Amino acid sequence: MRRLPGVLIVEDEPAIAELISVNLRHSGFRPIWAMDSVTAQAELESVLPDVILLDWMLPGESGLALAKRWRAHPRTKTIPIIMLTARGDEVDRVAGLDAGADDYIAKPFSTKELLARIRAVLRRRAPEQAEGQVTLGELCLDAATYRVTFQAQPLKLGPTEFKLLHYLMTHAERVHSRSQLLDKVWGDHVFIEERTVDVHVKRLREALGEAGAMVETVRGAGYRLTVQALLAKQA
Repeated sequence: MRRLPGVLIVEDEPAIAELISVNLRHSGFRPIWAMDSVTAQAELESVLPDVILLDWMLPGESGLALAKRWRAHPRTKTIPIIMLTARGDEVDRVAGLDAGADDYIAKPFSTKELLARIRAVLRRRAPEQAEGQVTLGELCLDAATYRVTFQAQPLKLGPTEFKLLHYLMTHAERVHSRSQLLDKVWGDHVFIEERTVDVHVKRLREALGEAGAMVETVRGAGYRLTVQALLAKQA
């Protein structure tokens, strides 16, 4: 089964959030609704979405303040943010973009336009994840030269483990089920058992040595690559 891109909707108006959610589901996305900053932060700490739709006017902390905070945090700084607001003046659009939003849509808006904007920010983001060097803590992967290092020391990985690590590093902090990893790493045209993922995860951990602690098992859900697991083990 293909993984549906997750969209976190931070919107305090239930009717608007439901309208967006219905259209997202029909268009192949997985909507997650948060009605305020506290709920939104809790969702982000659980599983990172692919896109955030962020209302400017929220109870408590404003969308503008949230955008600034999330853009400044290493874990959330690369997530595309689309600001949704009734404030359509140029000065407000500039303020939203300066706060870190990737795009800005004034209410009322067309759901077709919103979906097109979501697809656009995902397309812009994809090439950054697909090639070049990726670094997570002291773990570095260079897709061009096929090299992996931890604390500047080279590591030897098999081709499948390399592909698995590359995918996990470019989607760090997110939980991936076995079926999602099979789809993204092996390809949806390959028919193998989901438990095969466990074997390659075990090999990957062994090849990474001390950095293997970064590959975290999330019981009942799958696997996640996170620096926090390594830091907890070292503490």
